Parts: sequence; structure tokens; C-alpha cells
Amino acid sequence: MGIPDKVLIEKSRIIELIPQRNPMVMIDELLFNDETKTVTSLKVEEANIFVKEGRLSEYALIENIAQTAAARIGYKAMETGTAVPVGFIAGIKNLKILELPEVLSVVRTEITVIDHVLGMTIITGESSCDGKILASCEMRIFLEQ
Repeated sequence: MGIPDKVLIEKSRIIELIPQRNPMVMIDELLFNDETKTVTSLKVEEANIFVKEGRLSEYALIENIAQTAAARIGYKAMETGTAVPVGFIAGIKNLKILELPEVLSVVRTEITVIDHVLGMTIITGESSCDGKILASCEMRIFLEQ
């Protein structure tokens, strides 16, 4: 994905950026954020509620992409001193789940903002582990005003 491995927001503060709370938090760190891209990481733990038979489920990968988009909005809100808005998945297109990550692996997720239309943000998201693509999709996210 070509983004440097640095941490903007560490695991202990990630819930400041997203509306989800444990056990539904599916990102650990915010690694990168600019005008169009956001990158997060998630270490797959055995205790994760979406781990079955040693692997993270498809649902968790979708939620991971959505929470990466939420972290983007939350980070922008933090920078401007405004409240973090709540968002909802309005639609998912072209979802591909290619592989499920194993416990103890680190998932790296990158989203790219494609457009803003009628109060929705359209993003593409891609999750990978050790250079292999795990999941990708286009997602439409509606923000509460």
C-alpha cells in the first residue's frame, strides 16, 4: 500500500475517533490520514468476537473497512475540535473476500475517498495482510448531521 508505518493514534485512544465500543472495535491504530486516504491496522486476537476456528470472519473485515472510514472522519473532527459524527453503511458494492486472516496476524486497511454525493461519502476499501489482499469493496457511508 506504500504508506509509512507510523502511528497517528494508538490503540489506547482509537475509540476517541469511532462510535463503536468493545467488543465491536475492529481497528487498533490509525497509521495515516490525508485528503483522500486513510490507513489503519488491526491485530487479530483470539478473543475477538468475530474469530472462528482461528480466523477473523468476513463480517469483521467489512466492519474493519467501515471503521477505517469512521476513523478518518473522527480524526478530522478531532483536528477541528468538533464532535465525532455517527455514520451508517448505506451500501456496499463489488465486495470481494479473498482470504480470512489468522489469529495474531496484522490486517492493514486502506480506504480512498472517491466522491461525496447527496450527503454520502463513497469510498473504496482494501484490507491486506503480509502483502496479500484479504478483502476489497466500494462502500457508501451516510453521516448523521
